[in-house]
Amino acid sequence: MAEYLTTDTGRTLAYHKTDGRGPGIVFLGGFMSDMSGTKAVWLEDWARAQGRAFLRFDYSGHGQSSGGFTDGCIGDWAADARAVLSALTEGPQVLVGSSMGGWIALLLARTMPERVHALVGIAAAPDFTEDSMWPGLSDTQRAEIMDKGQTTLPNDYDAPYTLTRRLFEDGKHQLVLRAPLPLPFPVRLLQGTRDDAVATSVPLRLMEHADCPDMRLELVKDEDHRFSSPRCLDLIARAIVEVSG
Repeated sequence: MAEYLTTDTGRTLAYHKTDGRGPGIVFLGGFMSDMSGTKAVWLEDWARAQGRAFLRFDYSGHGQSSGGFTDGCIGDWAADARAVLSALTEGPQVLVGSSMGGWIALLLARTMPERVHALVGIAAAPDFTEDSMWPGLSDTQRAEIMDKGQTTLPNDYDAPYTLTRRLFEDGKHQLVLRAPLPLPFPVRLLQGTRDDAVATSVPLRLMEHADCPDMRLELVKDEDHRFSSPRCLDLIARAIVEVSG
């Protein structure tokens, strides 16, 4: 059964926490994803077998947490992650960010670097609202967002997305690839070459932009955005072990 944390903002966040040795592992899910996904649950089982502390949770408007999805934005979900990290973990953590979760992890690294032991990005998607989502919309969809406040478009992986004007306006204030980005800890980026949601140019741009003494990218041939095949799950676990020392 999930447990719940009520934050200072009044949002109620569902989570599953496994006690164990540190550095703990915190899984940060993607846009419209929840903590019951393949990667989150598999990593929880793996961490338990390793005796490692592990935490997975739902952002507000996702999964079992309070709020509506269309009420949220990147800044809200980053605030949720900060609240969870502060209240439910101790000491520096290994942040494992999937897709949007990679952006959230970078925001955490910028605002509370003392709580980050290392970062593992899985198809990390920093700045995606500005760099890929908005440019990928049609003129009609962009006009609908500006005039009506939202638009809906299909999603290859789940239910259709409803995109709000607030999502894009807030996203402009959360960008991490436009200003210095110090990452003074190990970073591992994992990316499938058949990912049709996050281009391989994204992690390459992140590597070029970030100031990080220990940053590596591994491209995996023919894997897609889910990055949850058995070999991909093993690669994630291997990356966590590598940066945990």
